[in-house]
Amino acid sequence: MAFTLVSSAVMTHPRRLEQAERIAAELGLDAVVVDPAPDDAPSALRTAIAAWASVRPGASHHLVVQDDLAGPAGLTELVRRSAARHPDEALAFYTHWNSRNGAAVRLAALAGASWVRAVPEEFTPTLAVSLPTATADEFGRHAVASADRHDDEVLSQVLRRTGRMSLLAVPNLVQHVGTASLTGHDVSQGLRRAACLVDAPEVAGWLESGPVLDAVDGLPYLRLGHAHLRVDALAAEPQRRGHSLWWEALPHLGIEPDRVLQLVDERRPVALGAEVSRLFGAAFATELWIHCLLVGLQAPRLARPAEGGFDALGRRLRAAAVATIGIAGLPPESRATVTAGQVSLLTRYAWSAIRLGPLLRARTGTATGQ
Repeated sequence: MAFTLVSSAVMTHPRRLEQAERIAAELGLDAVVVDPAPDDAPSALRTAIAAWASVRPGASHHLVVQDDLAGPAGLTELVRRSAARHPDEALAFYTHWNSRNGAAVRLAALAGASWVRAVPEEFTPTLAVSLPTATADEFGRHAVASADRHDDEVLSQVLRRTGRMSLLAVPNLVQHVGTASLTGHDVSQGLRRAACLVDAPEVAGWLESGPVLDAVDGLPYLRLGHAHLRVDALAAEPQRRGHSLWWEALPHLGIEPDRVLQLVDERRPVALGAEVSRLFGAAFATELWIHCLLVGLQAPRLARPAEGGFDALGRRLRAAAVATIGIAGLPPESRATVTAGQVSLLTRYAWSAIRLGPLLRARTGTATGQ
């Protein structure tokens, strides 16, 4: 195995220097990199360029984290071991719970995978990312010529050129904390929590040896309260940001939308559905249940569980993934007010559909997959 040495930095703004220094101390990071032009218009990219250029001499990989995360004390060792397994890959250790990449991580957790390939047309979640140093250099060369101010978008541009988007850790290792944003994400996105967060000693070995989902054709995700489905046939152009509603895309998986609506009518739990509808609206309740049916359809198709089924860690991953589906799908302004009891309700409601998802495949006889 090739020699793996990971250098690291936290990127920050002078207004958040104290918390960045605390994060660096807690996680054992090498450097704190401050926005080189803090009085100019806010730009995550400007600071990211400096952070990705702060590679320690001799390092094979570089980890950059942002100043609004919480992570385990052993994060750098987890990153080193992950980079040793995937030496040529960009590795992301967080995914936004209401993104297509977050949906991919949840689906991978349900399928029994430890890594999943990111969606090509979406931003790369840069809260905590490790790159081979050659890729970090390429990012710097591309970024200095960019007029963008979002490092996550620019990193995706770089990775699209290679034809290999980042691998996303399942589970996520770090959590986004707080809601403040120097670039306005607090207004447009609200709470930005991890899609599937588990902190357990077994995670290190799982990331080192667990199965990898290198592609997902038929990714269910929620967007603006509506169930969507990403299929390769409708996303042929990697830079296109098109979105397909579930009923438009489902026939590409060999299933007719009417079968989904039949299950909604016949099998959705009446009491659970009524309570979710009362709290969050009837339209959202229906779209969430349809989304979870599609998750339940696709997870077995992509299944990678060890012989004998899911062990204790696998069950924790599945539980953590499903617990974020409902709350993440709500409007950004609503997420902060959701109670623990309501999260539990949404989780039970999600499971009620996920468990029925295989009926779509079993009763149509047309679906194909792994």
